[in-house]
Amino acid sequence: MSKEDLILKRLDEIEAKVALVHERAVAAQNLRRELQPVMNDAFKLMLHELGDVETGFQLEDMFDLLKTTMRNVKNITYTVKQMENIIDLWHTSEPLLKSTVPKAIAYLDDLEQQGVFRTYQAMLGLRAKVAQEYGSEQIEEMGDAFVFLIGMLSKLSDPKVRHMIEKASDAFTELDLTDVQPTGIFGMMKAMSSPEAKQGLGVMVEMTKTLGKLK
Repeated sequence: MSKEDLILKRLDEIEAKVALVHERAVAAQNLRRELQPVMNDAFKLMLHELGDVETGFQLEDMFDLLKTTMRNVKNITYTVKQMENIIDLWHTSEPLLKSTVPKAIAYLDDLEQQGVFRTYQAMLGLRAKVAQEYGSEQIEEMGDAFVFLIGMLSKLSDPKVRHMIEKASDAFTELDLTDVQPTGIFGMMKAMSSPEAKQGLGVMVEMTKTLGKLK
């Protein structure tokens, strides 16, 4: 290839590059011409929005924020890491919560249907009334009495005691005093001849023996 051919080839390459640059320049100019209205509107909007915060924004505040941020980079990094841990914990516990929360809601709804919350509310109201009527010392004394009553209730859990109370309750329920007549000594002697009266006397004797232990 002669020098003239090399020169012509190099000129063709230069011409192609110039044409490419020219084409890109024209495209950039067209893009700038198309974006010019949008940029003007955006600039006007930015000026308008910044005008609202002009009175509350000072450049010194921006520098203070920048310095504070730079001084607390470690704290910010620590906070970000903790947030990552919280997010990981949330991703881990989310499937469990999806199954647990509906069960908890159903359980609370069941308690509401049973009136448990209303009972607690009534108990809180009762405590408020007691606090209004009695002082702290009186309430402490009542607490001692309440502990004593709990001890008595524990004794009532004995099957023998419960059976005796139930039998006595049934007996007094069946007792009818509407047709009771005055009774003298002879009437008592006559009544004592019945098996029920003799059984009652036996019970009274046993109770009298038990009461004698109170002395």
